[in-house]
Amino acid sequence: MSDQTIGNKQVAFVRRDVTGTLPAPIMTRGLPAWLRENMFSTPLSGVLTLSSILLVVWIVPDMFRYLFTDAIWSAADGAPCRAPGAGACWAYVGAKFEYFMYGSYPRSQTWRVNLTLVIGAVLILWLLLPQAKKKGLAALMFFVVYPVAAFFLLRGLDGVLSLVETNLWGGVLVSLLVAAVGIVVSLPLGVLLALGRRSQLPFVKFFCVLFIEFVRGVPLITVLFMANTMLPLFVPQEWTPDRMLRPLIGVSLFAAAYMAEVVRGGLQAMPKGQFEGAMALGLSYWQMMRLIILPQALTTVIPGIVNSFIALFKDTTLVAIVGIFDFLRTVETARLDPVWAGPTISTTGYVFAAIFYWVFCFAMSRYSQMLETKLAAGRRR
Repeated sequence: MSDQTIGNKQVAFVRRDVTGTLPAPIMTRGLPAWLRENMFSTPLSGVLTLSSILLVVWIVPDMFRYLFTDAIWSAADGAPCRAPGAGACWAYVGAKFEYFMYGSYPRSQTWRVNLTLVIGAVLILWLLLPQAKKKGLAALMFFVVYPVAAFFLLRGLDGVLSLVETNLWGGVLVSLLVAAVGIVVSLPLGVLLALGRRSQLPFVKFFCVLFIEFVRGVPLITVLFMANTMLPLFVPQEWTPDRMLRPLIGVSLFAAAYMAEVVRGGLQAMPKGQFEGAMALGLSYWQMMRLIILPQALTTVIPGIVNSFIALFKDTTLVAIVGIFDFLRTVETARLDPVWAGPTISTTGYVFAAIFYWVFCFAMSRYSQMLETKLAAGRRR
């Protein structure tokens, strides 16, 4: 309603047309609002943003020039890569790619490695994709059938496939093998150790605490040396573990100790009412843990679990200490080839290794964030 004066009289009337809506201030919408909120919200934030931009402008052009513009993409040997002003020698990566992938595995049998990796990738996708069906069957295939089949496929079977000793395995094959075994074994073993550490049985609790604190108190290199030299002393000579099996055991036990502490944090974060409610329903201890406590506890500590997996994946490079040719060790060995010797060639090999590890670690990180968001959706209020 509005008032208007006509002559000497004040007349009231109701406006019938709708006035237009004024636009929001420019700094509260669109790109300017995003920049203001995320990059220039405070003076310190603005300084850090400008410093980061200057750093990127300073580094990225030279890096792009080295990795792409001045790079050597095709060459029969390392001579073009040793020329002044030459950039990354991707021709070296192409020439040594099979060695990076398989180590000294017989080239005529690499189809077995490829088949093993493809089957493993398919089963992992089957397990991890939320929309996939029959996850129980996928878990049975991956955790029970696949390890046995992969072992005989990689090592061979008398009369069916030619034998390939583990001392010929190397490269990406070994890195993925050590990481996969460590991840698959460390999580359930870590859960059992975490439950044992919270057990009311003194002997079980003492053993779990002793194991966790001892393993966490020594470097992984020490554990690998102990596994490589001491494991054969505890079994008869004819049962001596394979040279590849020893670091697998050491890495798995080392990762399990750290995983136990992550899981224990999730268990301690559970409200006491969850335990009391489960007991009120008449559930046994293992039913309570399997159906109520562990699903919630593991969901809570997903970031810590994935962080342990990422650290384990990067720590696979340490198996080279006990003579295992993992991916990084093959890169270091290949750069000693006099045909491909050169400063840019060595740098290119390490850049390629960095890209390899970054891709896998980034994929695990992104998947964990997606899974955490999905599982936390039901708990939002």
